[in-house]
Amino acid sequence: MAKSKFEYVRNFETDDACLRNCYIVVRLDGRNFHKFAEQHKFTKPNDNRALGLMTRSARSVMGELEDIVIAYGQSDEFSFVFKRTTTLFKRRASKLMTHVASQFSSSYVFYWKEFFGEQPLLYPPGFDGRVVLYPTNRNLRDYLSWRQADWNTSRRQNEILFSQFDINYNSEPALHKKGTTLIWEKQDETVTKRMKRPDGEEEDVPVTRSRRTVQDYHCDIIGEKFWEDHPDILEHGC
Repeated sequence: MAKSKFEYVRNFETDDACLRNCYIVVRLDGRNFHKFAEQHKFTKPNDNRALGLMTRSARSVMGELEDIVIAYGQSDEFSFVFKRTTTLFKRRASKLMTHVASQFSSSYVFYWKEFFGEQPLLYPPGFDGRVVLYPTNRNLRDYLSWRQADWNTSRRQNEILFSQFDINYNSEPALHKKGTTLIWEKQDETVTKRMKRPDGEEEDVPVTRSRRTVQDYHCDIIGEKFWEDHPDILEHGC
């Protein structure tokens, strides 16, 4: 396409490429979700339908953006961590954030009926996003630990759960206490493949192959065990 005299306006675009050799974290938060939860009659203090929908939407994001190595979510927020070496969208913060936010939001609407059945979606949900860079494994782990610690119920909140909802925090499922961690894992699956025998006849033969899938965990990510069990999440030597 021939250049026009108007093309100079591209010079007004800012260069928002993220610093190299840093993990890129895109964190989404629900906008006015307290009101959204009330109007859609979410169960208090935790609605498993809403939590399931958040996780399903996060899975959709990871399926589209495979450079995300881990995601952590609780309540109405989710953090997505891109690997340090990603070159996706030339590492442009605006591109990464808007793609994550749009994919998550549209998935939330698309999968609503799967979790809420015939209960109508009264109006579109909103999610805002931010981009933060973390240069080392320790920095990133501390960030994820902060998000999980922020979600962990304090003693005062335990008292509120018991007094208002007759809920013992210690007996709550791990999903409610630890949030949801999503990572890529290789899993073997057996498929049937049509193959020719030496005599020329065809037959169905079971074939095992490995593929990467998103797996969810509801566990502690502050301590060492999770990271020892999944050493491939973080890059070594940083």
